[in-house]
Amino acid sequence: MSDTINGVMSDYSHNLEKCINHTIHEFNNIRAGKASPAMLDSVMVEYYGAPVPLSQVANVSSPDSRTISVQPWEKNIIGDIERAIINSNLGFAPGNDGNVIRITIPPLTQERRIQLAKMVKQEGENSKIVARNYRKDTNEKIKKLQKDGLSEDEAKDAEAKVQKQLDATIAKIDALGVDKEKEIMTV
Repeated sequence: MSDTINGVMSDYSHNLEKCINHTIHEFNNIRAGKASPAMLDSVMVEYYGAPVPLSQVANVSSPDSRTISVQPWEKNIIGDIERAIINSNLGFAPGNDGNVIRITIPPLTQERRIQLAKMVKQEGENSKIVARNYRKDTNEKIKKLQKDGLSEDEAKDAEAKVQKQLDATIAKIDALGVDKEKEIMTV
């Protein structure tokens, strides 16, 4: 029976780790005024009739804090890349010199910084809800195992571990949110 409870706990830990990684990914997508190649991660380019991620057809870099540079591996697709960036609704106006696409990131207004900070809070709350749902599912599995013969002490210990892991995950999400908000609000 202890192998079964260990499996349930292992799945729970794995799900919480995925939740934190997803939060980090979502926070990285929230633009804080500094140019980052990750800002273009969602851009899909038509390449020989199939949509592919931009990073698979070009080198995306950030030469300075206000510029993103996109250098296609094949010059004949530079127009397709430029169209994909424009159509991605990220609000970027790419400049194309025939070899490289450059995107200048405008400085954020105070109003936009406040909006982005609210987005960070909302994303953090969404992640915490997901983590709490993982806790609920795991506790239900523990109760089912208890009906199938798991001792009450083992069940209580497992539920305490579940809560402790959830508390640590929520603290981590809160810390990530505070760091991202600081990054956004720094002029």
